[in-house]
Amino acid sequence: MPTVEENGLNVIAEAERKGRPAQLFWPWFGSNVSVLGLGYGSFALGFGLSFWQALLAGTAGILVSFLLCGLIAVAGKRGSAPTMVLSRAAFGVRGNRLPSAVSWILTVGWETVLVTLATLATATVLDRLGWGGGTGTKILALLVVSALTVAAGVIGFDLIMRLQTAITVVTGALTLGYVALVADEIHWDRVSALPHGSAQQVVGALVFVMTGFGLGWVNAAADYSRYLPRRTRGTAVAAWTTFGGSLAPLLLFVFGLLLAGSSTDLNQAVAADPIGALTTLLPLWFLLPFTLVAVLGLVGGAVLDIYSSGLALLAAGVRVPRYVAAGIDGALMVAGTVALVFLTDDFLGTFTAFLTTLGVPIAAWCGIMLADLALRTRTLDDADLFRPAGRYGDVRWLPVTLLAAATAVGWGLVTNTGAAWLDWQGYLLAPLGLGGRDGTWAGANLGLLAALALAFAVTLATRRRSVRRQEAGAYSGGRL
Repeated sequence: MPTVEENGLNVIAEAERKGRPAQLFWPWFGSNVSVLGLGYGSFALGFGLSFWQALLAGTAGILVSFLLCGLIAVAGKRGSAPTMVLSRAAFGVRGNRLPSAVSWILTVGWETVLVTLATLATATVLDRLGWGGGTGTKILALLVVSALTVAAGVIGFDLIMRLQTAITVVTGALTLGYVALVADEIHWDRVSALPHGSAQQVVGALVFVMTGFGLGWVNAAADYSRYLPRRTRGTAVAAWTTFGGSLAPLLLFVFGLLLAGSSTDLNQAVAADPIGALTTLLPLWFLLPFTLVAVLGLVGGAVLDIYSSGLALLAAGVRVPRYVAAGIDGALMVAGTVALVFLTDDFLGTFTAFLTTLGVPIAAWCGIMLADLALRTRTLDDADLFRPAGRYGDVRWLPVTLLAAATAVGWGLVTNTGAAWLDWQGYLLAPLGLGGRDGTWAGANLGLLAALALAFAVTLATRRRSVRRQEAGAYSGGRL
């Protein structure tokens, strides 16, 4: 019987560091094998692309975004602390509370989205079976899915690793069954006849896929590699994280493209209920197994999110035990799911607005973090990650200001037509000659790429001397 994990923001003790980098495959594959990956094929075609354009944008978006995760995961084995503690080296001990708060909002949002999808999918399947798909069914589904997610998040790392291994095996097998059953719904003549979109639409799909896959995980990428011994090769950590995270999404995305491109009705239905719409292609006898694969895949992602959101809440300055933080996030997750399931009709519009708006500051944080890691030649000092008077400082104003500035630039170059309350975004499109909020570049969401590139370039150009001073300090305890 697994016990509740006591580790929180602390550095993992030498005696607790264990395993091999290949074991990172299981949590990353298990959390991304969700059939939601099929829905992303439909989302990409929604940008007005041909099959080959969507394939290019999706493949590049998945691989590049999970490579970012892999690179940041290397910091975990160097510092053996949660991701949002390791970024204190760049932002300062208390200056890091700003990106930690953003990270917390993003991960709570993601776990809410995943539990919402699991709830909607369960209700849709039960309705098709004639068992009722109304309010009572949705409430029951919400309670069951939430209980599984919160329980795993509260108990912690060991249970999550076991759970993800089981989820990988079960969902992998059942997903292959789904593919076999609906393969005859693919009509290549319709898929190949899809008209081409513009370069701007390709960029828009690329950015959307990046934010929906790996970029949504970068702020948690080191939370699992921190348990590995520090002698572990960084290239192996990056490779297994990237491979585990991207393998299932790549396969599911391609199959989703073929399905959505074969049916206009399916393509439109996915926007309202991404997973429930996919059940319309199945025979009744496979609906219950499909529900299992759908819910388990989504729970796998939500479990990683609630674990990392609890750590991010602690890193933002909230002083409670890790399992209490996970419980707080679980309560917020349930409240958010209730709002999305019962009060929102346009799931895709809300989902897109969420991904784009929070994706920009996370992209800026990722750029700063990657550049900071690239500048370092030695591992981090354990004690100074927790001391405002230590080598990493209290508030590093340049990175904090850069995070805010890159976010401001990014929000000025994105638009969210599906969310009226975000119509203030895109304010730089007209001044920069990109056609304004109604121009050809409005849907490309260049702001995410701009925030990532700007934050990385400025950090690389300005932080070298500061990092050298940090690493030249007096090292204690042989920790470096």
